[in-house]
Amino acid sequence: MRVYVDIDDVMCETARSLCGYAKAMFGRDVAYEDVFEFDLRVSFSLDDIQIAELMDRAHEPGAMDSFPETPGASETVLSWVAGGDDVTFVTGRPATTHDATCHWMSERGLGAIPVLHVDKFGRYLGQMFGTLDYLVSLEDFLKMEFDFAVEDSPLGLDHLAKIPGCRVAVFDRPWNAKFALPGPQFRRCDAWSAVEAFKREIAL
Repeated sequence: MRVYVDIDDVMCETARSLCGYAKAMFGRDVAYEDVFEFDLRVSFSLDDIQIAELMDRAHEPGAMDSFPETPGASETVLSWVAGGDDVTFVTGRPATTHDATCHWMSERGLGAIPVLHVDKFGRYLGQMFGTLDYLVSLEDFLKMEFDFAVEDSPLGLDHLAKIPGCRVAVFDRPWNAKFALPGPQFRRCDAWSAVEAFKREIAL
């Protein structure tokens, strides 16, 4: 099975960490449960300069190393690889975070799994996509084929809806609570155990 796995708030608890940075840097005391907008400028009441500073801080290697793993994530993904699945991590993080991202994965035994940086959110305008083999334009991404995906962001879920035959586990997060599932191939999952159960079901 060809499997797509998102990283932020699927493999690791990025938003919980960002809540801490928003409070420390700008005095924004927003509980994780109240992060109802994927656009953190809205959730944390930050302007463009502040959100850029927040993301620069969060994307520093030392900061990214501290992001806690989502319970059950690496164990489940490693079991898929052991079972013969072709797993790819697909992230909207900028390509400048590639080494730090791969280091986080390697620390959890996931270093052999490729990491693709996809322009999911339209943040890389002007980038030369052909210069890095792990940096993929949205246009090229939509030509790829996946049988199963795990994603949390509404924009990422919209993109996956355009990939024929892909079944999608929607990892429940506050910012996707109001996301209308595009079709029966999408299912909400509140933990990695539920993701595993969904994948096992469709493999029968």
